[in-house]
Amino acid sequence: MHATVQALPTLFQQLGLEHDQASIDHFIQQHSPLPGDCRLADAPFWDKAQADFLRQQLLADADWVEVVDQLNLLLRA
Repeated sequence: MHATVQALPTLFQQLGLEHDQASIDHFIQQHSPLPGDCRLADAPFWDKAQADFLRQQLLADADWVEVVDQLNLLLRA
């Protein structure tokens, strides 16, 4: 069984966010840097559904985990 690796624009779309590159760049710029002691899903800018989705994907080690990790790193840079 081969896991599907999701892309950052697809993650943003799944989260109900604008998902073109300019919007992604703006989101990251607007919300960076995320404090080191704040888990990605606990960041104050997510609504409950978005935070729950991120938590579920990380706990399940789902197809989304790589791109969620990528977003986490981008928000901490």
